[in-house]
Amino acid sequence: MTPPPASSPARPPDDSAPPAPSDEALMAALAAGDLPALDALMLRWQRPLHAFLHRHLQNEADALDLAQETFVRLYRHRESYRAGARFTTWMFQIALNLARDHARKRERRRTDSLEAAPPAATAGLAAAGASPDTAARRAEEVAAVRAAIAALPEELREVLVLFEYEDRSHAEIAEIIGATPKAVETRLYRARDKLRAALARWLKT
Repeated sequence: MTPPPASSPARPPDDSAPPAPSDEALMAALAAGDLPALDALMLRWQRPLHAFLHRHLQNEADALDLAQETFVRLYRHRESYRAGARFTTWMFQIALNLARDHARKRERRRTDSLEAAPPAATAGLAAAGASPDTAARRAEEVAAVRAAIAALPEELREVLVLFEYEDRSHAEIAEIIGATPKAVETRLYRARDKLRAALARWLKT
């Protein structure tokens, strides 16, 4: 009796798909005239950029407008992008400059609050923090943190948002805001110090 043919070994999964191009590669391609690269960058960064601007400006409509304007500026100045430079630093520089200009042109009206309190910021304010006993108390605490961050001076708030929400290093934040890493460290310390004072009631419970 003829034995059955041996089964073929299972094929390994196909890992031949090329990795997605980096932000820097896409920006370099755009600078060289590859317009679809802009679509790829927008698809990748539109939501994070909008979130950053919303936290900074505290206004949904303004955040949407300036996120779009950031990409317009990015395209308009594509040829000035320095090959090898970190794309996110360049993008956040453009966005932050637009946000600063916008803030200077209008009277600041804080009708929106930040979407959420940065976990690292609130976690570092007290050595031992107890969870709120009720959902209502938790909501009140989160609202207090949002209001405290919203009340920070702009130069402190932008550093806090970039560090806590965007997870940028001191060095990259320094490039984005045009300061030294030491200045970033100082501003971050001052921002947290002001938060401690504003949230003293919550830190004692």
